[in-house]
Amino acid sequence: MIKVNLLDSVTDRARSVAVVEAKVANPRARSMMLMAAVFSLMALGMIFEYMSANSAHAAAQAELERQQQIAKQMEAVNKEQAELEKKIQAIQVRIEAIKKLRASQKGPVAVLSEINQRMPTIADFRLESIEQKNGELIIEGHSPNESAVTEFGRKLEFSDGLFTNVNLETQRKDLEVNVADYKDLGGEIDLTVKPQTVRFKIKCKYGPTTDKPAPLPGAPAPPAAPNQIAQK
Repeated sequence: MIKVNLLDSVTDRARSVAVVEAKVANPRARSMMLMAAVFSLMALGMIFEYMSANSAHAAAQAELERQQQIAKQMEAVNKEQAELEKKIQAIQVRIEAIKKLRASQKGPVAVLSEINQRMPTIADFRLESIEQKNGELIIEGHSPNESAVTEFGRKLEFSDGLFTNVNLETQRKDLEVNVADYKDLGGEIDLTVKPQTVRFKIKCKYGPTTDKPAPLPGAPAPPAAPNQIAQK
């Protein structure tokens, strides 16, 4: 049978309560307890602040990494766009060069075609040079028939504005004849009459005009331009 001494228990409790009351009643003890409570609260606040700051720092670091990744992607996109613009510009430059080349190739061909259509059909009519410089077209050649040269100049002048400011200069020159060539061929030549040729130079401007207004129906035709051909 267990026996419990209730008197000793009550006495011990009373002593404990007295000790606690004595400590609480002591100002120094109260100060120590208050400081301990304050330090505990400060420690808890510091821990909470550290954890909050650490969480905010981690979130900021993650956002920074995301922004850096977006910046790298934008940089790659901008680089590809710059390269694409350079390629487009290079292609545009090539297209312009091809257009200019085609225009430069088409121009002389068109001029030669128009001149060829107006050349006389006689056999000895020859063109020596065709030069286009500073908007002016210079045609040089020779023909034994002066009327053929005049006809050629008139056809250039009356070309519906394709050839304008036509100026024709002619000069007769004696042909050099090698008598030995005629003897070898068994032919005869009269040295008293020297064969001649007519050398000519035509200066004009070439270019179709598109700014002329269309004539009204039933309106009389405009008068023809005066003859601008001057012969020397």
